[in-house]
Amino acid sequence: MKTANGQPGFRRGYSLGEMLAALVIGAMVLTAILGVYGQANRAAEAVLDKIETPALATEVLQRIAADLDRTLGADDNVTVQIRNGFDNGLVTAELVVRRILKDAENKEQTLEEIIWRGAYDHQSAVPGLAIYRSRTGVGFEDKLLDARRENWESDYSFVPLCGGVTYFRIEVPRGDGAVDRWPGPAPPPGVRVTLSFARPYETVRGTLDVLDEEKISRTIAIDRIRAIRFGPASPDADAANAGDTQAEQGSGDGRGDVQPILPTRVR
Repeated sequence: MKTANGQPGFRRGYSLGEMLAALVIGAMVLTAILGVYGQANRAAEAVLDKIETPALATEVLQRIAADLDRTLGADDNVTVQIRNGFDNGLVTAELVVRRILKDAENKEQTLEEIIWRGAYDHQSAVPGLAIYRSRTGVGFEDKLLDARRENWESDYSFVPLCGGVTYFRIEVPRGDGAVDRWPGPAPPPGVRVTLSFARPYETVRGTLDVLDEEKISRTIAIDRIRAIRFGPASPDADAANAGDTQAEQGSGDGRGDVQPILPTRVR
C-alpha cells in the first residue's frame, strides 16, 4: 500500500490491549447470559417437580388402593401383612395381600398374592428408593400381557413402578395414632400410605426423614362398615387401643428392630 506522496505505508490494526478488553467484555456478557439461563432452567425444573411429583405419587397411591379394594372385595379369605423398616437410612415399607382358597381337602392354596415393596435403588445416580410391585397367582391379571410373557419372566415377578422415592411408609390408623406393623391374619380396618420425593434430612438417630409438608398421604378404608377415627380419641379409647396394639403387635414401635426390606429379584 502507498500513501498520497507515493511512499509505502501500513493500515493500523487492533492493539493487544484492545483485543484483551474485547475478550473480557465478551466473557462478562456470556457469563451474565448463562446465569440468566441457569436461573430460568432451575425455575422451570422446580415448577415441573411441583406438577409431576404429586401426579406420580397419586398414581402409585391409586394403584395400591385398587389392589386392596379389588382383592379384599372379592371374598373374606384374605390376609394382609404390613411392616416398616429402613434401607440405607430411608424409611421403607412392605405390604403383602394374599387371597387364600381352600380345596376339597380343606387345604389352603394361594389364589393370589400381591406385594408392594420399597428398596434402595443402587443403580440410580440420585439416592432414593424404588417401589416394586409383584403379583402372583393361579390366574392371569392381564390376559393380553400375561399370555405373551416368556417362561423366564415368571422368575422376575417384582416390577419397578417408580424411582427417586425418599419416604415410603404404610401404617394402620388406630385412634389418633397409627400402627406400623400388621402381622395379620385379619385385614386391618384401613391403611395409610405415605410417599415423598423430596430431599431428605438426617435425624438425630442417624436415619433419613422428610418434612411433613413434603409428604403425600392417602388413607384407604378396607372395612367400609367400621369407621376410622380421624379426630382425638377419649382417654378410655386410647387405653383400649394401646392394649389392643400391644396384644396384636407386640411391645415397642417396631422401628429399631426391623431389618431392611430388599427385593430378591427385580425385573
